[in-house]
Amino acid sequence: MLKPWLQGLAFMLTATSLQAAPIDLIIDTDPGADDVVALFLALASPEELNVRAITTVAGNVRLDKTSRNARLAREWAGREDIPVYAGAGRPLVRAPVYAAEVHGEEGLAGVQVHEPKAPLAAGNAVQYLVDTLAAAKPHSITVAMLGPQTNLALALIQRPEIAKGIKEVVVMGGAHFNGGNITPAAEFNLYADPHAAQVVLASGVQLTYLPLDVTHKLLTSDARLQQLAAVNTQASKRVVDILNVYIKHDMALYGMPGGPVHDASVIAYLLKPELFSGRRIHLSIDSREGPTFGQTVADWYGVLKQPANVLWVEQGDAQGLFDLLSARLARLQ
Repeated sequence: MLKPWLQGLAFMLTATSLQAAPIDLIIDTDPGADDVVALFLALASPEELNVRAITTVAGNVRLDKTSRNARLAREWAGREDIPVYAGAGRPLVRAPVYAAEVHGEEGLAGVQVHEPKAPLAAGNAVQYLVDTLAAAKPHSITVAMLGPQTNLALALIQRPEIAKGIKEVVVMGGAHFNGGNITPAAEFNLYADPHAAQVVLASGVQLTYLPLDVTHKLLTSDARLQQLAAVNTQASKRVVDILNVYIKHDMALYGMPGGPVHDASVIAYLLKPELFSGRRIHLSIDSREGPTFGQTVADWYGVLKQPANVLWVEQGDAQGLFDLLSARLARLQ
């Protein structure tokens, strides 16, 4: 039998190894300016995040452009080892909608784009999700959803039992206190495919939402952009160039002193959940045609007396986010 102090040491070593185990992660994304910042943050964090694949979906721009931009982010981060699979080119039901007025026609205003050297992985993102989640240990893979939820919804429709392989789905999307950013009621990712979001919600997977309620509190500032520029890597320069253009739309629209970097909040949450807080609530999603199409109905005060089905993140540490982003961009070329 181990002596007490050896038992304590063994416990600490075991706890340390458990804490150090990286999260098995699939990033589903529609790059998009803030998606590229999120990808940089994730790809620069291999100790915490084992990025199994990047899957792309139509959203901010068309699928061919989101898939190219994801491969560009991978190339710029020096992580061509990670496969990129192209997925759904349109929503489940509704007509496609894009956000080129925010992200630029190529999805990446502020930087030059080109055809990346490494191609897409063979096969389709939806089939990749089906195969990977079906083969996974129970509750072992986290999915970061940075765009419309079409790919995962199609995978769940095809094989509902794959939900068992999912540890958590972390969504950038929705709005409650803040109001929407494409209609007065709806945030873009939910508006782009509310039917897909309903499928994911109904699957019973553990869901965390980072809505506009929190992302509109995590704003750039002149000092924070200067902080990123001072990192002085190619990655940090690209992020600053992208953000200097991207944030102008929301600053003008909302009269805010800085701009949000929405999707980066999902990766920051996975890396440092202590930067964020919220509560478990009941969520429903409106897919009826009309002015509330795509609205996330977040029962923050529990007035419906329905069981909680999501963790709704409402607060975050803005400086903590930019400190983390600065530190990780310093790791990239």
